[in-house]
Amino acid sequence: MNKTRHIFLLIVLIFFCSCSVYNFTGTGKIDAKTFQVNYFQNVSELIEPGIDRDFTLRLQDLIQNQTNLNLTPTDGDLVYEGEIVDYRFSPMAATADITAAQTRLSVTVNLKFSNKNKPEDDFEKRFSFFVDYAGNQQLVGSALKTALSEIFERITQDMFNDSLAKW
Repeated sequence: MNKTRHIFLLIVLIFFCSCSVYNFTGTGKIDAKTFQVNYFQNVSELIEPGIDRDFTLRLQDLIQNQTNLNLTPTDGDLVYEGEIVDYRFSPMAATADITAAQTRLSVTVNLKFSNKNKPEDDFEKRFSFFVDYAGNQQLVGSALKTALSEIFERITQDMFNDSLAKW
């Protein structure tokens, strides 16, 4: 019985120790306390008002929701900065009367990530995603908002994975 008690205590100890090394977001142990997300300006040829603000807030929210890091306006341990470098609508398929049967909205964001505590983790990389929709559909209002939400969700999660989860 004493041996069973020791095995149980060992299993409990291993479980609690392992929780500090890995969590459900896959971030493991982050050697930082704060993060900073600078404004991601839209420098693409096609300007859609407000997407720069929406993207910046979306990235801040994702990091806050998936880590215990504190958001700071300056001097963060982790710094996310960059710009929206491409925002475009492209015809993807044509119909018999030479109109677009399908159109693609794509967004590309350039990210420069800096880790003050581990400079070897610093990188600069472009992230892209797209949404296809019917060519006869106008992507405005709530349809545009939904499409951009899907695109931003994917891009911000990819940024998070590359910077913190190391996936």
